[in-house]
Amino acid sequence: MRVTRSQFLSLVAAGALARPALAQDASQGIDATSKTVTVGGFTPVTGPVPFYGILTRAADAFFRNLNERGGIRGWQVRYVTMDDGYEPSRSVAVTRRLVEENRIFALVAAVGTATNVAVIPYAREQGLPMIGPIGGASAFFTEKHVFPLLPDYGWSAAANTEYALDELRLQRIALLWENDELGRSAKRGFDKFMAARNLEPAESQPFDVRATDFTPQIRRLANARADGVVMFGSNANLAAALRGADRAGFKATWFAPFFTADPSTYRLAGNLLNGTYFSSWLLPVGGEEAEVKAYRDSVTRFAPNDPVGVFGLNGWSNAALFAVGFEKLLDSGRPLTRANLIEVMETLSDATVGGARNVGFRPGDHRGTRQEGIIQADGGQFKLVRGFRPYPAAAFDMPT
Repeated sequence: MRVTRSQFLSLVAAGALARPALAQDASQGIDATSKTVTVGGFTPVTGPVPFYGILTRAADAFFRNLNERGGIRGWQVRYVTMDDGYEPSRSVAVTRRLVEENRIFALVAAVGTATNVAVIPYAREQGLPMIGPIGGASAFFTEKHVFPLLPDYGWSAAANTEYALDELRLQRIALLWENDELGRSAKRGFDKFMAARNLEPAESQPFDVRATDFTPQIRRLANARADGVVMFGSNANLAAALRGADRAGFKATWFAPFFTADPSTYRLAGNLLNGTYFSSWLLPVGGEEAEVKAYRDSVTRFAPNDPVGVFGLNGWSNAALFAVGFEKLLDSGRPLTRANLIEVMETLSDATVGGARNVGFRPGDHRGTRQEGIIQADGGQFKLVRGFRPYPAAAFDMPT
């Protein structure tokens, strides 16, 4: 067949347009031939909190279990992770490597509040979806490309404080907060909630994430006659603070974030942990819900050296969020692009995602979970002592 010059030029133009599109699909972690999608995350194998690796191994267990069961509508998930040492600057460098070398479709279940916050500008520039960042900061909830399950830690701190004041009738509430984005988020919500109640904190003390001696902070809490302490930091920080309080003879009721309601904290703090309360967006890890049982079964198979606990259920659930979103993208019939994943994620509503319920996103409001219960440590176990309720409205400014 003879092709005219104008037809030839049209075909060249069409080919020139098609080639970058194909290259773009390949660069975004989609292999349609093998029906494989590549995603990635960073995790602190080294640094001050290597036990957070439990989160990543549970996320990996989710994908391995998913792949064994046929994947997502027949698609397999390749999950690539790299060590960032829990250092925000390294997190950015690692994400760049995941994008440029591993060509990931999305960042999934990456670990850390400050680390994920640091990555936001680069991910925004790349159009890279951040699905299930394992951290809690207000910066996550209005970014179009970021879809968190975890609440802002300020909302959790307010939920703890509300319980302390209204249920336990405590009078003098103090805050201990990790001096980074995690702790500052908790402080913002705590301060807003206290101000809405026309109350002043008994004390507010920052600490470094690497802190092992809380003697100065405990002394201030004791001098302030605090009867309740809301503590936002790692489980190692919580254990160290409880030991410091025990040595000083300081008696108070302690409150902490959901991720410290974990067997690993009992190993660090022993019986000093008994009586501590935790606000939690996750179902109890010992529950009989199908998704929670699937977590326990899979982590036992694929990460047998890790304890079954809230750390693992957290990582598992954040990985599950990608599966829910990618399935929704496949069902939409749209091309498998990062931009389209972001668009369909913003239509998610009232979804069951791992150990979380009532998960949804909408434009301008990326709160994934909108409720928390209260768990208490008791004799080596963690028990739900108050059912799930909406976060105190005074703790945030976002639309309800």
